[in-house]
Amino acid sequence: MATSAPTPILEIPPHTTPRLHHSLKHDNSVLALVVGNDSIYAGTQNGEIVVWQLGTFQKVHHIQAHKRSVMCLFLSDDGSLLFSSASDPIVNVWCPRTMTRLYEIYSTSDSFGDIFSVSYSHQYETVYYGAQNTSIQWVSLKDQSRRVSHDSPNHPDRRNHRFFDSRAVGGTSTPRPTDERYELIPRSHTVLETDKRANMVFAHFGYVYCMLVTKGSTAYTEADEEVLISGGGDGTIKVWKLGGREIGPDGYENGIEEIMVLGDEDAISVMSLATDGSFLYSGKLGGKIELWDLDTKQRLRAIKAHKGDVMALQMGWGYLWSASRAGTACKHNTVHYGEYQRNSAENVSQKYQCLTEWKAHDGKILSSAVTTYNGNHMYITGASDNNVSIWMLKQGPAAEQPSQEEEEDMMLTSLREFVSFKTISSRTEYAEDCRRGASFLRGLFKKLGADVDMLSNEDTLHHPVVLAKFSGKLEPAEKRKRILFYGHYDVVPADAKKSKWNNDPFQLTGTNGYLYGRGVSDNKGPIMAALYAVTDLVQAKSLDSDVVFLIEGQEESGSCGFKETVRKYKDRIGHIDYILLANSYWLNDDTPCLTYGLRGVMHATVCVESRGPDLHSGVDGSYMVNEPLSDLMMLLTKLKGPRNRVMLPGFYDGILPLTEEEEARYDDILSVLMEQASDNVSAETLKANLMARWREPNLTHHKVKVSGPDGSLISSHANAKISVRLVPGQEVGEVTKSLTSFLEKEFSNLESDNKLSIQIDNQAEPWLGDPSNYIFRTLEEALVQAWAPLHSDETSNGTSSTKKVNMNGITINGSKVRKPLYIREGGSIPAIRFLEKEFDAPAAHLPCGQSSDSAHLDNERLRVVNLLKSREIFTYVFKKL
Repeated sequence: MATSAPTPILEIPPHTTPRLHHSLKHDNSVLALVVGNDSIYAGTQNGEIVVWQLGTFQKVHHIQAHKRSVMCLFLSDDGSLLFSSASDPIVNVWCPRTMTRLYEIYSTSDSFGDIFSVSYSHQYETVYYGAQNTSIQWVSLKDQSRRVSHDSPNHPDRRNHRFFDSRAVGGTSTPRPTDERYELIPRSHTVLETDKRANMVFAHFGYVYCMLVTKGSTAYTEADEEVLISGGGDGTIKVWKLGGREIGPDGYENGIEEIMVLGDEDAISVMSLATDGSFLYSGKLGGKIELWDLDTKQRLRAIKAHKGDVMALQMGWGYLWSASRAGTACKHNTVHYGEYQRNSAENVSQKYQCLTEWKAHDGKILSSAVTTYNGNHMYITGASDNNVSIWMLKQGPAAEQPSQEEEEDMMLTSLREFVSFKTISSRTEYAEDCRRGASFLRGLFKKLGADVDMLSNEDTLHHPVVLAKFSGKLEPAEKRKRILFYGHYDVVPADAKKSKWNNDPFQLTGTNGYLYGRGVSDNKGPIMAALYAVTDLVQAKSLDSDVVFLIEGQEESGSCGFKETVRKYKDRIGHIDYILLANSYWLNDDTPCLTYGLRGVMHATVCVESRGPDLHSGVDGSYMVNEPLSDLMMLLTKLKGPRNRVMLPGFYDGILPLTEEEEARYDDILSVLMEQASDNVSAETLKANLMARWREPNLTHHKVKVSGPDGSLISSHANAKISVRLVPGQEVGEVTKSLTSFLEKEFSNLESDNKLSIQIDNQAEPWLGDPSNYIFRTLEEALVQAWAPLHSDETSNGTSSTKKVNMNGITINGSKVRKPLYIREGGSIPAIRFLEKEFDAPAAHLPCGQSSDSAHLDNERLRVVNLLKSREIFTYVFKKL
């Protein structure tokens, strides 16, 4: 889920630098951050609010919230209201769930300027905001008298500004700037105009950079009374009493009264604030943090924390977290008397010590937040490098029985380690890495309760097959169904130096809701999802069936030796009732699918060589010399005719005809793809294209290689790599014989004195599953339940969708939902049909990833939500089968 911890600037054992858990990339600086129960909210330099889900890190909202930079975000204590302020003189109030704009608040002051800070008192239902003109203003959300129409002439967009709208000689004025983005700002439900009396002029002798509302923090108010604390550009901190007619100027209700001033007017601006009981921390220019006691008004300590200005402070889990314009973040110990109280024997003189410091961003850190989600402590930072970084904090010893949420993190931790092994089966220099990857799997399976064997054909050419068995609880054992999950731990090559990987391909990196790394989608992520699904069931004592994992190490290089190994250890594997695999992808990025068909493949090398050495084409070349490359080209041209028809005798004879059920499935697919088609491709063309790739065979010439250096040579040796894709109804053995005899016959017709050889490199039979059988029906139920919102026949606004409903609907929780798309694929998986035949059991295929996963390509990825949903689907299937 994450990259490793960055190189620390400072670490005092046993404290360690937090691990970068995930990065959320945007195209503008992140100026403000808050975090709710399940979401991260970021305010950007471009006036947007972006919302990501915690856990999956999926972007769920992207709102143009203001005309200019969002300077501050504030979430009410109960999480029901989100407040934003900006460089435009507007405060907005949002519903955090729907990002509906509930209130729009403005001041009638022309000289108001940027609104740097905003806070909210739940006790008085009042919004307070601090501005560039040194004032603090406020308005009650429940004050009916402050409600005005959307077209009020006092609105900043409509009123005449004495400076900016002043006229030059001749009566002309500069037009107000406009931007098409302004039209994207949602219309508010209610507009509130701040009363001119609700204004504390010169609250500070400098900008009001930061504010917070707290309760019970000082002896100068009642324990249940909220106070407002503000930090200014003049270097002072002020504490304000809230509410009451006796407080506000001119007797105006919900006013504020200064009850405390901390610090000197030294112009060392206070940029951030955080409280811990009666202790107040202030982050200042120059990298200094000051600690104040709100009961005694004393400054207890000044800490030189950073080289840059301290822009963000947070209290979390008994530690103080600070972040600076220099891009560094720090963790400090504190005197804390609450839940996270330290050992009282600790030396008090060592409090407020920097425990860890690290370079967190390549820009200025401007905001931060802390949260605990699913039992995990997270420190979140936002910066001018356009990134939001989520840092996972190391916690104490885990409980004896970890929760499912903690297990979820174990899955991601396991996946991160799994990806780190360079299990590239096609290159001999990575043979040891492949063995280490297999050993890692063996250890993980054993740790999670499986009986594990390493199956090998006792040679060094083939990597071991990992066999792991989880036993169900149904007794007697003979009554249990046995489910085989097939996968592979090997991957295709990835070279970060010679390709376009954004990160080390063997270091799992989380960015914008996706996990990046070689093998994360093909096939290490799905293996982890299946493994931890079984673990969930075992811990819940809900696993009735036996689940057998068979994970090979050479699928990416033709599954060499896999068949022989399985046959050798077939008795140890035992009988199998169902076969399940997850080694492919959806048709697009939005629509979950089930795969019921794959093409087979036969790879061959065709070689023509002479009896002599390489020759010079000028000195030795003539019509009397049969050139190997010319002979090879003549042979290759015989393999395909007009319209790419394969010319092998009887090649198309056994292909299964198109049934009505299958054609209906193509129509279902078209109903989805045509809505998303960006070009003017007709439905008929798209359907023909799918059929050609999925249910029609093909022959491909891949590359030609010749002996000798470049130049005017007649090569003595020439070979070509070809492949034949096969479909159900074609037998790979028969096609191999047909290809061999066809080439030999055509070569004899050349009357060449060269030698022809044909080498079959690998073979895989085509596979066609039965979508109506029990395992597919179970997968369908699981998939619909997991992805139910995507399969509803109603749109998000409750109106009926015009999308064509799949062949049959099914009912989940009383609602009619669409069936998933059933697809076939043009690629091949050598093991699937072999396993069906060997164990006489039906197979089914669950695609876990999206079409944009870039498996086998640079920047391979898997969406976090797809990984978690796959685990959910596997849990359902393993339990029901």
